[in-house]
Amino acid sequence: MVSTPEIFRYWLQGRRIDVGFLGAAQLDRFANINTTVIGPYQKPKVRLPGAGGAPEISSSAKEVLIVVKQSKRAFVEKLDFVTSVGFLTGGDSRERAGLTGKGPVAVITDLCILRPDPVSRELTVASIHPGVNRETIAASTGWPVHFAGNCDQTQAPSADELAVLRDLKARTAAAHGVEGEAA
Repeated sequence: MVSTPEIFRYWLQGRRIDVGFLGAAQLDRFANINTTVIGPYQKPKVRLPGAGGAPEISSSAKEVLIVVKQSKRAFVEKLDFVTSVGFLTGGDSRERAGLTGKGPVAVITDLCILRPDPVSRELTVASIHPGVNRETIAASTGWPVHFAGNCDQTQAPSADELAVLRDLKARTAAAHGVEGEAA
């Protein structure tokens, strides 16, 4: 068992975490995340779970993957609150702020995979999932989304990758005593 202080001090701040996984209620074009409030902070429409360890993960993990369902409610022009930093205002602002990790390397949605542009750090569609088109992605994004010049269809998982995921799902369900989830 590892204590929470040990996770933060030894593992994260010691740069021993290679990849962090985060979700988001809101995400902006520079992969900054809001998991705190929707609406004004002093009188929000919705109070969300908050930061947890996400700010430490986003600033200290060597790489970050963000997984979120894509919609205009989630992919917003301006966050209501910045809980965890991605690339702040873009460009080299993350490095100037002294953050040690690479930041978000990909945002994986139900429609596509976005990656930060190497110079501007703005999220750019790198691949589109089968059955999805550019218009659907644009209509589900709260800013004028850009598509990479080499944007292609997302590659389907291999049989081995699916087997590993199904096994993990079954073991997780068994560990939590959930019936009917083991398939």
